[in-house]
Amino acid sequence: MNPKYEPLFTPFKIGEVEIPNRIVQCSMGGTTLFGWLEPSHFDLEGADFLLKRAKDGVGLVLPGMQVIRDTMGRKWLDSNRQMYRVLKPYMDEYHKTGGKLFIQLAGGFGRSMAVTPWMAALGRNDLLNKLASPIVDVQYACASASATPNRWADNLTSRPFTVEEIQEMVWHFGATAKKLREAGVDGVEIHAVHEGYNLDQFAIANMNFRTDQYGGSLENRLRFATEIVQSIHEQAGDDFPVSLRYSVRSCTKGWRKGAMPYEEFEEFGRDLAESEKAVKILQDAGYAFLNCDNGTYDAWYWAHPPQYMPDNCNLADVEHIRKFIDIPVACAGRMDPVKAAEEIAAGRLDAVAIARQNLVDEHWVTKIKEGREDEIRPCIRCHNGCFNFSKAAGTENMQSLGDSLHLGRCALNPPTMQHNRYKIVPTKNPKKVAIIGGGVGGMESALVLKKRGHNPVIFEKTGELGGLFLTASAMTFKENDKDLLRWYKDELKRYNIEVRFNTEVNDLGTIRRQFDDIIVATGSVPRSMPQIKGFEKTMNFTELLKDGKIADENLKTVVFLGGGQSSCEAAYDMVYNFKKNPIIVEYGNDLVAAQATCLANTSFLRDAMEYHKVPVYLHSTITEIGDGYCMIKTPDGTFKQECDAVVNGIGFVPAPVGEKSAHVHRVGDCVAIGNLRTVVWRAWDVCMRI
Repeated sequence: MNPKYEPLFTPFKIGEVEIPNRIVQCSMGGTTLFGWLEPSHFDLEGADFLLKRAKDGVGLVLPGMQVIRDTMGRKWLDSNRQMYRVLKPYMDEYHKTGGKLFIQLAGGFGRSMAVTPWMAALGRNDLLNKLASPIVDVQYACASASATPNRWADNLTSRPFTVEEIQEMVWHFGATAKKLREAGVDGVEIHAVHEGYNLDQFAIANMNFRTDQYGGSLENRLRFATEIVQSIHEQAGDDFPVSLRYSVRSCTKGWRKGAMPYEEFEEFGRDLAESEKAVKILQDAGYAFLNCDNGTYDAWYWAHPPQYMPDNCNLADVEHIRKFIDIPVACAGRMDPVKAAEEIAAGRLDAVAIARQNLVDEHWVTKIKEGREDEIRPCIRCHNGCFNFSKAAGTENMQSLGDSLHLGRCALNPPTMQHNRYKIVPTKNPKKVAIIGGGVGGMESALVLKKRGHNPVIFEKTGELGGLFLTASAMTFKENDKDLLRWYKDELKRYNIEVRFNTEVNDLGTIRRQFDDIIVATGSVPRSMPQIKGFEKTMNFTELLKDGKIADENLKTVVFLGGGQSSCEAAYDMVYNFKKNPIIVEYGNDLVAAQATCLANTSFLRDAMEYHKVPVYLHSTITEIGDGYCMIKTPDGTFKQECDAVVNGIGFVPAPVGEKSAHVHRVGDCVAIGNLRTVVWRAWDVCMRI
């Protein structure tokens, strides 16, 4: 192991429980032991995933958040006796790894509940909600400290919890913790005075307007959280450690408005000065560990940082509040393990909390220990598989309920949290398989086939692997994407997979006799709109980004036709890193109004466009493109915009080669336009059948 990582592998204590190393796996929605948004039960998929993380060497594993009362079914978590009977032998097996496990318990979502359209309809209608309440009580699931607006649904307001409901919940936290301890669990974590969930809504003055003992002063606003830890110690024992998931700062400017990482602003939520006092109150109440980051659902990109956020984005704040308490503190949020090791060695931090890297590479800790860190598959912070709740103006959570119920998966690693659906099964009939296209879909196909025992050969028409992902990764802040491409190329070499560069295949018949099967992974091409006069003058993203025209000093004002993720990311790179003047023209009513893109990513881009004063024309289009100008049609009329270029951001269309047959398969965007998740998962769907 490289000595720079050694501080990560020293033990520390939470209360009287010794954690074998400084690596903490944060809770992630869906990775639960007792079901996600369902009636509580022992979840076999989650149990398998969590046990494997301990076997890899994660010191403290925190399963996904478990609401103390089921969202569906409304049963208290301590009521399912059979679940705890199954948990006991599981914990016996778990402890053979040497790792520790704390169950994260939550007081609910409050206004952060990501309601779907049908749930929002129930929540707005008292009668319908009452009729549905034996199955799902949306008004209870969204209940909060006070009447506050739901983060996801317009005109849906949380009802205030009654004092009786709060105290009932407090008692059940203690009862649940007692049963968890009896089953062998090492501790619990309370979620949270964190991320704008229910206990945070009680703690934040601008979300809590109560006049009883749970509102007003900081001590009163923290009373819910402090009574919970006291109840746990009363029922489970003073020596049963309780961690708290905690946001140092809310980084929130108002309802649904977050702050850029470099922005000066007036805090709407909890600021650093209040946090200095709050952590002391929470420590004195009995919490033994703070698992920290920043943000709320209104500033979700702080708690779920996409690539646009800087590495270690919460570290300075977390290290600051550590000075005011005596209990250990962990930091989460795009944490670099090397930086974390340095801070731990210097005594400024006690542990590093890492979440999604555990999804994308199940052996990343072992690879560090064995000096193989260059083999670690990087997380690219896309949220396409792990947390794909999405929202645009005028919508609720746009993801299907079926997809929302299965979080904690990974765009790049399909077996994560679905190990029975996606797995490497050695073939009994090795085949020679041609793969047409060396983009991500082609490279993933080659690796899956090789691991199964087949002999894949990649045909790439250019001299470089990566396909359209070379363009997507070209932006200044896409270092994780660049690392992923490097990882793919290294893996192909490690598995000795043949690649034939500068070989374009337009007729599958020319290679059909040489191979048993063919996989077409030729991707997509930019969509055309010939009805726009002068459309042929547009620039595509490859020219702008990969070919480097974004840095051309003569290219200062650029109009993006289309306000999707690619346009907004390029516009952000242009205005923030190159100090240029992007303009976005979008036909719809919001930017990045895509079902498959997480709100953490989209809200950053929308907030960034607003902060940097990027002109955005919604419900608009371009009617003509000329030399040095374009005509923009808005609801208020048409005007001439001088510009140096217009970028085609209206999307892509599949570009397959040949016809499908029993031995010719298609993967990736040449099937249908999607994202990295659809590309990778389609590759597995095909390659597991060959």
